[in-house]
Amino acid sequence: MDLVLGWCDDLFLDKVWAHALPLSAFTSSSNAGLASASAALLSNSSHFPILNSDPSTWSQLLSYIPHPPFPDDLVSLSTLDSLPLISAWPRDYLPRQLVSLFVLTLAGIHLLYFIFAYLSYKYIFNHEMMKHPRFLKDQVKLEIQCSLQAFPGMTLMTLPGFLGEVRGYSKLYDNVDEYGWGYFFFSILFFLVFTDYCIYWIHRWLHIPFFYKRLHKPHHKWIVPTPFASHAFHPVDGFAQSVPYHVFIYLFPLHRTLYLVLFVLINFWTILIHDSDMITGHPLETVINGPAHHTLHHLYFTVNYGQYFTWADRMGNSYRQPSSDLDPLLEAKAAGKAAHDKED
Repeated sequence: MDLVLGWCDDLFLDKVWAHALPLSAFTSSSNAGLASASAALLSNSSHFPILNSDPSTWSQLLSYIPHPPFPDDLVSLSTLDSLPLISAWPRDYLPRQLVSLFVLTLAGIHLLYFIFAYLSYKYIFNHEMMKHPRFLKDQVKLEIQCSLQAFPGMTLMTLPGFLGEVRGYSKLYDNVDEYGWGYFFFSILFFLVFTDYCIYWIHRWLHIPFFYKRLHKPHHKWIVPTPFASHAFHPVDGFAQSVPYHVFIYLFPLHRTLYLVLFVLINFWTILIHDSDMITGHPLETVINGPAHHTLHHLYFTVNYGQYFTWADRMGNSYRQPSSDLDPLLEAKAAGKAAHDKED
């Protein structure tokens, strides 16, 4: 997430923060030596230069907001109109990082959800599934509402992991040469196996009656899910199943850009496996825990807990092999035909 935050600071956040919390709102005309102090802040924070404007009542109100210490010789920017306007909250200021990360993460998950869940719903999801007897009235609307209600809570719980990453506490690295290309490619498989096994047990524990009733039951409201059900969780449930992704980078080295790519792809996969697809007979069916496997999980509850692979389910005796006779589309078509015959 530090990559995304850095890109957004460069592109627009420096400018946004400079307008939202300008340094001029926190200074007074009784001090001296503004030029040197402002230059120091500029060099430390890499803010965009923006021409200063006169202080307003709003800026006076802003002056009561907490901020990092300023140099003693700081004076009002209003006396030097040619000086660049910068934010009182530099890039490395903790509150700024928290607010920026929250907004970016929340905006990002909304964009990813609506763009890719819609594309999957439009072009992959078989709309005949909506005739299934266990498909709820207004289900798509309810799935979207549940997701939107969960996003703020999940984002808040995710912030400590992202913040630690931004502040340099993780084992993310930038240079491939630091660990070599061999480890780079190995870390992809290692990341998938580690997170898959952890999520298997987290998911299985969420089916323990005590946790299921309080946390996981809202997600299993969707017996025949659409891609919009992919993020329709109780916030704690959604966060719990994401914990392994955040923990991994604090335990094991992972290339920074690779982590970002994997994190996005994981969300794509989460959407994909909720399309109720029961296509069977492909060569990797016994290895990859795909849409058909997860469809069975929603139908039968206690099978196929894994995220990507089938091996953890096989070890835990919870694996169920997809087959064409288990396809919920058969029941959906039968219900549709019965409804059509009744109308006739």
